[in-house]
Amino acid sequence: MNYIPPSPDRDAVRIIGVPMDLGASRRGVDMGPSAMRLADVADVIRRLGLSVTDEGNVRVPDRSEVPSSPLGRIGAIALVAAELAARTANAVRHGTCPLVIGGDHSLSVGSVAGTATVLAERGERVGLIWFDAHADINTPDTTLTGNVHGMPVAHLLGLGDERLSRLASVTPAVRAEHLVYIGLRDLDEAEKHTIAQLGIRAFTMRDIDERGMRNVMDEAMQVVTHGTGGVHVSLDADFIDPREAPGVGTPVRGGVSLREAHLAMEIINDSRVMLAMDLVEINPILDRANATAELATDLVASAFGRRIL
Repeated sequence: MNYIPPSPDRDAVRIIGVPMDLGASRRGVDMGPSAMRLADVADVIRRLGLSVTDEGNVRVPDRSEVPSSPLGRIGAIALVAAELAARTANAVRHGTCPLVIGGDHSLSVGSVAGTATVLAERGERVGLIWFDAHADINTPDTTLTGNVHGMPVAHLLGLGDERLSRLASVTPAVRAEHLVYIGLRDLDEAEKHTIAQLGIRAFTMRDIDERGMRNVMDEAMQVVTHGTGGVHVSLDADFIDPREAPGVGTPVRGGVSLREAHLAMEIINDSRVMLAMDLVEINPILDRANATAELATDLVASAFGRRIL
């Protein structure tokens, strides 16, 4: 494959925590950043020879400060996402790779918007790999639950509420032809329709079962690097089978194995095109002895260059 060269200095990483659960109905994912830090994510990356700065957390309002209805919290989520977009953009603009640890997946409307903004300044577009059991492509009009963590992809594509869809300096932040899903296995009917209508490349668990992770990743990398200036990786911990990653808010049986997940991260590192990474939806309340955060930290290490030999 012919991969484009990366823009940032990948020897420098900035960790940004987003302790947010405003986009989810189940409580607990706001403790995800603490769980990742307890798993020593910064030191694990440093041991790879990289420079790491932990910028602390983006301020997130308490649920007592915001409306009780899920859709009523969009304004608060947009404010958090705007700050995150600015922090992510600052990191990418200065040649470092932001690692955003969450928190629910609605935060990615901000992190991806930040990456997209910097690339737009260079006259380029961003590629996006979305590792997830869910498509997260509902809008406020199509959602069955009202939960905003099921909507970030739609808003990055310029759909839905303008408070979330216009966070980047360019709209849409991501073009459909530059987006790839990997690991899908639980979609609403409206999401299936949107994916088909927009022609988004989506690899379900059946694709992984039949073709293997190597072939899926090879094709995915071709899609997200064609006509883009770099790739944003957004990984929901429920991408992995809940037998190995139990500490997630919306577990779905039949996910990828730990080894398949590591292979995907290793291939991303081989490509040298990752500009930013999200690791989201870890819920310590549902976990066992912080096992999911430790697993996620190991996946981060693979994405940043850890090798078996």
